[in-house]
Amino acid sequence: MTITLNGIGKKFNTEWIFRNLTHRFETGGRTVITGRNGSGKSTLLQVIAGNIHHTEGSIEYNHNGKTIPDTEIFRSLSLVAPYQELIEEFTLKEMLEFHFSFKPIIDGFTIPAIIDLLSFTQAKTKPILNYSSGMKQRVKLVCALLSNTPLLFLDEPTTNLDTAGIDFYLQLIDTHARDRTILVCSNMQLMESGFCESEIRIEEFK
Repeated sequence: MTITLNGIGKKFNTEWIFRNLTHRFETGGRTVITGRNGSGKSTLLQVIAGNIHHTEGSIEYNHNGKTIPDTEIFRSLSLVAPYQELIEEFTLKEMLEFHFSFKPIIDGFTIPAIIDLLSFTQAKTKPILNYSSGMKQRVKLVCALLSNTPLLFLDEPTTNLDTAGIDFYLQLIDTHARDRTILVCSNMQLMESGFCESEIRIEEFK
């Protein structure tokens, strides 16, 4: 899927978060959005995802030669973000079954296979409420990366992950995201977005 930004900008009250941003995300391309905390990285990602409306400019989505309306783009993307919530009363199996009732699972995987991949032997029957922050982040990652969607949006994807968790994340990217259009918001570029080929520095569009 390609995404074309045509001079987009976003303003809250009287302050422009970013402005005059033109960029084309190619099918299978990997792009990192960088900037200091509070600079507008997450806002830009939310605008591209269609969760927040832009103030000016336009965004075009195209998949296999077909234009996708912005009201339908959510069906084509998977997201990992610190502000994303899990249903903590659910067990792992219940959470996965709920998520994959909305997003198709990638070929070759089943719910039991994902549970085995996570290796939460002691915790797989416990409510997610009892999981550590790192375990919750791994659940978010498998939900997004093992969904069969052409777009993958990752907002600070290594949040709460230790070294083993970061390795787990990078292995998922390497194995299951090869042909997807990926956008990453990152403060730690080499650690969580070293696989990206292009960069948008949000502070250049103030």
